[in-house]
Order: sequence, then structure tokens, then C-alpha cells
Amino acid sequence: MEAIRRSYDTVAADYARTVKDPGALDPLSRAVLSAFAELVTSAGLGPTADVGCGPGKVTAYLSGLGVPAFGIDLSPRMIEPARAAHPELRFDVGSMSALAAGDGELGGVLAFYSTHHLPPEELPSVYGEFHRAPAPGGHLLLVTRVGDEEHRHRRYGYGGAPARFDSYRLPEERIAELLEQAGFTITARTLQAPEVGAERPVAGFLARRPETAAASRG
Repeated sequence: MEAIRRSYDTVAADYARTVKDPGALDPLSRAVLSAFAELVTSAGLGPTADVGCGPGKVTAYLSGLGVPAFGIDLSPRMIEPARAAHPELRFDVGSMSALAAGDGELGGVLAFYSTHHLPPEELPSVYGEFHRAPAPGGHLLLVTRVGDEEHRHRRYGYGGAPARFDSYRLPEERIAELLEQAGFTITARTLQAPEVGAERPVAGFLARRPETAAASRG
């Protein structure tokens, strides 16, 4: 986590400048975000945490769709431009491995391209946090690139600044299995072919925390 924080602190300004606004994403990505927004607003269970929010563009997009959203990011320098660009929204420095939310306090959790830096052995704990924080009936949207148990290492980040980025690409089925083991019921899945300039497809998982323990056990 410390290496991730340092790396994103290093590239924060370039990242905020170059990352796409959600409105400029492809139609399927926008549709998945819109579906998630409708689910969490209809449930009305509490605020939604955008974990790994970066400069806050997706947090603001959800807010524009009527979601009471706030952002969390490990990098203080990512949070700075988020607060500057969207002073009406809440942004906190924090870790997805220990969310600053009580059990069942949230209505939803969004992890939009924010979990791929975690080694696979850390995912069960993080997915457990994603399951703990929402209320029963709350929703999760996780979007990430998938692959065949790949581990990639980059020495440079956005804008060419020296930074360490380890990325892990797990098979779609493995991610689904880990989410279900954490207690989620997967309600929908998407798989997008790689866009121009990318090498790996993108998987999206809409999931729900069951309303009863029995439902969670399947």
C-alpha cells in the first residue's frame, strides 16, 4: 500500500490531467455506471464510497446521477485536485483495506479500475471490506482489467515520471469466485474487448450484499 501511495503521489498531477472524464467513456462503461447509480439510489440505504477515487471524476459523475457519493483514495496528492475541482463533495485520504465506515453504513461501494495493484492474496481481505461496509441489500460495482494470472511491473507512470506500478490481471472467473466467497451475490457481469491501445479485456461485476445470512451462504 505504501508503494502504491508513493507512486500515485508522484504522478497525481499528470493523472488528473490525462484521465478521461466518465462522460467520454465508451457507451457500455457509461451504461454500467448508470445501472449502478440507479440500483444504489433506488435502494436508498446510505452513501456510496468510490474507493480509489483518484481526482474524483467518477465520484462527481455518480453525484450528477443522483448518488450521494464520496471518494476515498490512498494518495493525498490525488485527493487535493479532487477537492479543488469538486468542493461540494467529500473526499477522504484512506485505504480500501480498512474503510472508514461502520458495518452496514454504506449503500454502495464502487471500485472502478482501482483494485488491480493489489496482489491476489490481498483481495479476499479487501473484498471482505467491500462486503462489510454496505448495508444488507447494498450494491458493489467492481470494474477491472482481467488476464491469465499476470503480474506486470512498470517503472514509469503518467507523464513519464519515475514510479513503481505493479499490476495483477486475474481471470474473470477467479474474481467472481472471490467476490462470492466474500459473501456477495453477483447480479450481472460484463466483458469488454480491449480498447485501442490496451492489451487486456475489461470485466465489470455488479454484486449485492444479501439481506440475510442464509442468502449469503447460498
